[in-house]
Amino acid sequence: MKAIIFGVTGQDGSYLAELLLEKGYEVVGVTRRVSVDTLSRISHILPKIKIVEGDITDAFSVSNVVNTELPDEIYNLAAQSHVGTSFTQPSLTWDVTAGGCLNILEAIRYSGRKDEIKFYQASSSEMFGKNYDERVVPAPDLGTSPTMQKYQDEDTALTPQSPYAIAKLAAHHLVRNYRDSYGIFACSGILFNHESERRGEKFVTRKITKWVGEFVNWMERHDVAPNGLTTDEDNICIGGGDIRFPKLKLGNLDAKRDWGHAKDYVNAMRLMLQYDVPDDYVVATGETYSVRDFLDEAFNCVGIPDWSEYVGIDPRFYRPAEVDYLLGCPDKAKSVLGWNIEVSFKSLVERMVESDINATKLQRSGLQAI
Repeated sequence: MKAIIFGVTGQDGSYLAELLLEKGYEVVGVTRRVSVDTLSRISHILPKIKIVEGDITDAFSVSNVVNTELPDEIYNLAAQSHVGTSFTQPSLTWDVTAGGCLNILEAIRYSGRKDEIKFYQASSSEMFGKNYDERVVPAPDLGTSPTMQKYQDEDTALTPQSPYAIAKLAAHHLVRNYRDSYGIFACSGILFNHESERRGEKFVTRKITKWVGEFVNWMERHDVAPNGLTTDEDNICIGGGDIRFPKLKLGNLDAKRDWGHAKDYVNAMRLMLQYDVPDDYVVATGETYSVRDFLDEAFNCVGIPDWSEYVGIDPRFYRPAEVDYLLGCPDKAKSVLGWNIEVSFKSLVERMVESDINATKLQRSGLQAI
């Protein structure tokens, strides 16, 4: 089996490449030509995969890759994937996220191997926006009342709240349209938030764990415990305040997300293309936590039960249109594909914090984390 991964250098692309290699695939990763190194997440498997240059926004480039490599499967994980950035770069977001998907579908359609290629498109829970459905959850104990739970599944109406989500929705509908109109084996995975030790530093989860890792190392370097610190509006201080560490600045702490580990989610991607019938699936944990909950877990990992003095709110990090609540229902993926979660929310946070603590120590010693 041979697979092409668009977006191989990202978090998901690196985990997917590892998985496919384990399954015996020949893996081709497509990357844009840039003047800086973007291969750090896949450096450990580079001898085992083929890297080719290509630009997903260039239809000729995409077609050339597909016709040259003759894949059995194509995974599109390429996107301008930061929601906040999409508000300041909406055109770029559209060209990469929606236009890129169209270019791949057209390349498959005219490849001469339309019936031999299976295609996976990375859709996003951000497409739901503020919308959700509700269901009754039975009471866990006798004598207590059932509760109502808000959730999103494959039938929940899609009402995107950002340029990123709008572009993802366009790509999502293109997949359905090309599947119905041209018989292409095309699937979309509506992935809820998935994080990992390889998450980009602009995303709130990694922003938190990276800060915690640096903060812990800063305290160790100055031989100080939390009870020896004071704070002002923007900084954490030692003694009279000559030695300072900037507070962690965040936006909306009440936003709730369904957070899982990317390694589990790329497994769902592959399973979709192994099933006989192409379809779309929600990929989620079925649990939701707020940014406050994430902060609780991250600081608990380093023995700090109260983070309130170390975190500040910065209005710059609020989105023009916020998605307040996401909780996915992955029943279809579990029942049809046999997919399951292996990494819990608590384990996810612990792994990210531990990784960032170790990475900071390596940087201090002049080494580089792999």
